[in-house]
Amino acid sequence: MASVDLEIGGMSCAGCAGRVTRALESVAGVETAAVNLALERAHIDGLASASQLIDAVQAAGYKARALVGAGEDAEGEAPLDDEASDRKERFLLFMAMIATAPFLVQMGVMATGVGLHMPAYLELVLAAFLQIAVGARFYRGAWHAIVTRTGTMDVLVALGTSAAFGYSLWILLSLGPLAAEGHLYFEASAVILTLVLLGKRLEASAKRGAAASIRALMSLRPDRATRLRDDGAEETIPAGQVLLGDRLLIKAGERLPVDGEIIDGLSTIDQSMLTGESLPVSREVGDAVKAGTLNLSSPLVVSATAVGRETLLAQISRLIETAQTRKAPVERLVDRVAAVFVPVVLGIAAVTFAGWMLAGQGLEAAMVAAVSVLVIACPCALGLATPTAVVAGTGAAARRGILIRDVEALERARRVSHVLFDKTGTLSEGRPRLEAAVLAPSAKLSGVGDGDPGGDVTLIRLAAAAQRRSEHPFAKACLDAVDGSGFVLLPASAFETRPGAGVVATVEGKRVLIGTETLLADEAIALPEAVPDMAAPLLARGASIVHVAIDGAFAGILAFRDQARSEAKAAVAALKHNGVAVAMISGDGEAAARALASEVGIDDVRHSVTPARKAAAIEAFRTEGASVAMVGDGINDAPALAAADIGIAMGGGTDVAMESAGVALMRPDLMLVPLALEIGRATVAKIRQNLFWAFGYNVVCIPLAALGFLSPTLAGAAMAFSSVSVVANALLLRRWGRRNALSLPSTRHNSPAG
Repeated sequence: MASVDLEIGGMSCAGCAGRVTRALESVAGVETAAVNLALERAHIDGLASASQLIDAVQAAGYKARALVGAGEDAEGEAPLDDEASDRKERFLLFMAMIATAPFLVQMGVMATGVGLHMPAYLELVLAAFLQIAVGARFYRGAWHAIVTRTGTMDVLVALGTSAAFGYSLWILLSLGPLAAEGHLYFEASAVILTLVLLGKRLEASAKRGAAASIRALMSLRPDRATRLRDDGAEETIPAGQVLLGDRLLIKAGERLPVDGEIIDGLSTIDQSMLTGESLPVSREVGDAVKAGTLNLSSPLVVSATAVGRETLLAQISRLIETAQTRKAPVERLVDRVAAVFVPVVLGIAAVTFAGWMLAGQGLEAAMVAAVSVLVIACPCALGLATPTAVVAGTGAAARRGILIRDVEALERARRVSHVLFDKTGTLSEGRPRLEAAVLAPSAKLSGVGDGDPGGDVTLIRLAAAAQRRSEHPFAKACLDAVDGSGFVLLPASAFETRPGAGVVATVEGKRVLIGTETLLADEAIALPEAVPDMAAPLLARGASIVHVAIDGAFAGILAFRDQARSEAKAAVAALKHNGVAVAMISGDGEAAARALASEVGIDDVRHSVTPARKAAAIEAFRTEGASVAMVGDGINDAPALAAADIGIAMGGGTDVAMESAGVALMRPDLMLVPLALEIGRATVAKIRQNLFWAFGYNVVCIPLAALGFLSPTLAGAAMAFSSVSVVANALLLRRWGRRNALSLPSTRHNSPAG
């Protein structure tokens, strides 16, 4: 199965989005089609080609073009709304406002009690210009809607303005210009059309603001790159022409056009727009750097490791776009309402007209009330309520380094009652450090023996030298412990790895064994009775113990401990403050698991849990009625992340973990976990506010219009305001991305992100 992304032009309301969805779903080979009114995008999964899908959209009366992802145009495709068409729209709005101005002046003067009227035929000319120039789009949309038996905003606006214009024209022709004065409603059709057009311009501008996160991300990638040829000469090429393995010169102040590895230079990199980190990070030879990040201090030479759509920047942008295009579960209810909304409104308008006529109020009063109902009941606000909030919420999250991959996770975040953390690499740094070296009482190392404070240093030095060729995390911890100490580590010989047991090597003429009790037993080396007492206090602190033997005799123990992340305690406290229960699920033994849990403030500890049983442990929580978010980083966490109501993958984790989670944190900062839940709650709150406003607006205003309390002109203004207000309310979520969404002091002072 493949996927196709389309940009859709010409949609005006929820009915339009529904019509495009049905048109796409009718194409052979389409499995699912999701249309986002706010983004004016469609995401289609299936086997249908882009050309087939575009033909279906055009047959339904809309424009379409293919996108290759992350907002990029397919090759050879022209933008739907280029600068020329935008200028045309602005000019049309300008002319419409000029043509409407006399009507507004007349209405204002008449409101003071002065009976001032323009010449009837001047009203006709101005209104006819607006009905043709501005109304044409609504007539086209209404015709396509009628042909496909779909109710849209175009139908309501076209019917309402045509009724007002047609009735006025009939009165003018039948009574004559003088007798018709005071009975014409040309101003209603004129003002309605202009207000709707103005509202659509404001709405489009607001929608562009909601989708600004994607454009901001993609604008980070420069258009040009400086490539170094084999002879050392520099050449400037389009960024799209960079190939894997190309050597690129990144000057200070330039952004990286591709992902790469530094092969020359040392500098600081600003990754804030990609990961949300507030402080620059140092990068040197051998370090990976990402497209879109900013080189701050010194020139770098970078070898390209990922280009174009394969860069992390492009992948993140595609994931955000996909999440924004998907429908949130609550939208399914909105879609069902929107499908019957326009027919119901037409029925209410017909009943209103008939009711006024039966009440003996006359044709004029009946027409005015019916037109007001048609105009006030535009389904625009209803269709924009959810997608604009989702787009704004996911964009705000992305600016903080939180990637929402699954839009349903936003809704589920509101119900999360328990957050379960993996231990190693999630709550802890995943990099064990040497906690202690304890020399055996009887050990003699290079003349240093019982009670001499230098013996433990010699033990560490020999162990580090013996493990220099090992890839084990404990070996790295030993080497880190002596790094910068001034000790010269002599090379080891006869190096041998014993899988699952340890290593053996010869250093400074001594045969050194480092590993488990099993390794020493295999070499017939006995452990002194004092070993349990030596290890007990270290094990109580959650350390892992490794035994060391030299020249056939037990020499001592090394204790390694994985440190808790600096922000872990604050993150746990923030979750608890918001009423969320916190637990740890770890494959480590009880002592190590409980020691770290106690350090960060977690009481509920599930230790010695195998990867296969982590998902079962989550199901146990869920059977007790809990809604669970699982936070992990390793490949063994993938089943648990998928099993949870919300899977949250830590930044820096494995690709499998990131793909299994609905939420991905772009940097390893645990403070993003409570923030991810908070943006989910904030987004759902905005969706509910918007839906309440959209439904409440129609519930209140339609009866008022039917009873004659709203004129067609006021109805048009209220309709335009409703759509703009819904989008503007959703845009308030953008401020969330520029502040810490939680009010806890601990989140402000302990989060590395600031």
